[in-house]
Amino acid sequence: MAPVDHPVSGSALVFSLAGEMQRIRDELAGSGARTARTARTLVKEGALRLTLVGIRPGGELRTHHADGPISVHVLEGEIEFHAGGERWTLAAGSLLSLPARVEHAVQSPQGGIFLLAVASPGMP
Repeated sequence: MAPVDHPVSGSALVFSLAGEMQRIRDELAGSGARTARTARTLVKEGALRLTLVGIRPGGELRTHHADGPISVHVLEGEIEFHAGGERWTLAAGSLLSLPARVEHAVQSPQGGIFLLAVASPGMP
């Protein structure tokens, strides 16, 4: 994951998602086969976290959970999202939400980029 090189909190933050997605693509291309994924934190404000995540073809995020509810908005490519014994294939333009503490995993046979939002309870 690349270091954060922009403000992640403040009164107003504006991002070019196209530009941030290109950075994700470049990071995946530059990492060779060393990593299956990369991420860029866009917003870290109070309980809200917005992270742009890229997964190379065949990559995965192993089973994990978030302490707060999440949403996943697929911006490019396609991902397979597994939670609660179900599987959803999410193409670009798809949005999925999940309650807090539900174990889930992500795979991407074709590769994809998604915007992850996490609302973490107890964060100021």
